[in-house]
Amino acid sequence: MSQIATENNVELDSPFQLSALDRCDSCGAQAYVRVTMASGELFFCAHHGAQFKEKLSATALEWHDESYRLLEEQGA
Repeated sequence: MSQIATENNVELDSPFQLSALDRCDSCGAQAYVRVTMASGELFFCAHHGAQFKEKLSATALEWHDESYRLLEEQGA
C-alpha cells in the first residue's frame, strides 16, 4: 500500500475519508460521520450522528456518513 505524506502526518491510501484519528465531538469515540457546516466541521460517532441528523441536516452543507463500516467490521 502506498503512502501519501502531508506536512505533519502520513496518510495511507484508503477509500474512506475518516480514520481512527477522527474522534466524535460529543463523546470521543471514533468518528464515522463528518458534518460540514458554514462555520466548520463536526465529527460524530454513528450514535451521535444519528441523534443529531434531523436537527443538523437542514443547515448542513455536507453530510458524510461512513457508519456502514461498522456492519462490515462485524461481518469480517
